[in-house]
Amino acid sequence: MKELRKKTKWTLIAILSMILLVVLVLMNVRAYQREREDIRRSLGMLDNRMRPGNPGSNPVMGGTERPPVPGDRTGPQDPAGKLRDMENLMILDHELYIVELQDGAISEIRCLGEASEDFDINAAAAEILAKENRDGMHAENLYTGGYAYQYRYMDAIVILNLRETAKKLWELIGETFILFVLMEALIVFVAGRITAWITRPAEEAFARQKEFIADASHELKTPLAVIMASADEMHVQEENRKYLENIRYESERMSRLIAGLLKLSKLESGEDTAAYKEENLSRILEKTCLAYEGVAFERNVAVDTDIEEPILFQCNREEIEQMASTILDNAVRHSDPDTTVRMIAKSRKDSISIQVINTGAPIPAEEEEKIFQRFYRGDRSRSREENRYGLGLAIARRIARNHNGDITAHSEGGETVFHIVLRKS
Repeated sequence: MKELRKKTKWTLIAILSMILLVVLVLMNVRAYQREREDIRRSLGMLDNRMRPGNPGSNPVMGGTERPPVPGDRTGPQDPAGKLRDMENLMILDHELYIVELQDGAISEIRCLGEASEDFDINAAAAEILAKENRDGMHAENLYTGGYAYQYRYMDAIVILNLRETAKKLWELIGETFILFVLMEALIVFVAGRITAWITRPAEEAFARQKEFIADASHELKTPLAVIMASADEMHVQEENRKYLENIRYESERMSRLIAGLLKLSKLESGEDTAAYKEENLSRILEKTCLAYEGVAFERNVAVDTDIEEPILFQCNREEIEQMASTILDNAVRHSDPDTTVRMIAKSRKDSISIQVINTGAPIPAEEEEKIFQRFYRGDRSRSREENRYGLGLAIARRIARNHNGDITAHSEGGETVFHIVLRKS
């Protein structure tokens, strides 16, 4: 259930964050496009003002315009033969310059508005004159470019200072970032509430299921104990002894099943960190391997260890012992004769890696996850003969996850590897 809540929450966060990111990006793109249109409109408005007596419409607004011809001065001109006086003309919020040319060289520069001290108009004009493309409007990247320009009528260049525009766009990006951070905090809060609402029915059903398993197991323990005790006290004729042995055998199997169900139900209720304390994991693993050497010897299997010393870890000692025993027991029982089961344990910066490797029948790829499901048995007939119910690996994985870790299994090249990763808190 903890995994379900986590996946639901992060799925909601990812979806809402993606929507938020798209909206904010579109907002910045729209602002960028709007600034470019303002620049085009400013240059177009100035172009109309620079055409004395010419009623032609602004090309930006969809009208037609006779292409400028360098040196063409056949149109109406002011008495001085220069551009009309536009010192008082305000073109939106942009700082504009008119650079008059004479025989391809700069003859005069006029500024519409207050000139900025940090903008070198002479260097900008010289740089523009060095460029070959002299048709239409040209604007650099508005975030990094310093100016926009356009060759206009009467051998002149209109230059627009983009410093303020870039500053405005960068400020918008900063405001957008702050808004994104604030909205992300809100999204995390809202996603938590929505997750709780969505998963509540599943949590209630899961809680009822665990309660039923626990209650049923406790209720079965008492009559089962009576059956086993009565079987011990019974004195029957020899021909009926096999029935008594069957009663004891099945009672013991049921007792182990009930114990496993109760253990799994307890573990799935969540980790009890109050019982955790710092333990030497190396010694726990060494002790477990030593305990299984006898079982391995009976099956003609050796047990070898490569365990780093010491590995300290905050854990529940009994649960870690049970997890290691389950994995090692599984490896020994599924190993081919005359092979070696290896346990490798290493401490890393943020985690502890434990590998149990055996040589034997591989786990099919489609069963590598199924083997950790409760009551799943790959070889049902063999499992029944060995009184195995498919709860061991489910309990082992739950112990690992309660210790902020996980267990995976993989077979390749004749070897099966159970890999336990325990993350350090």
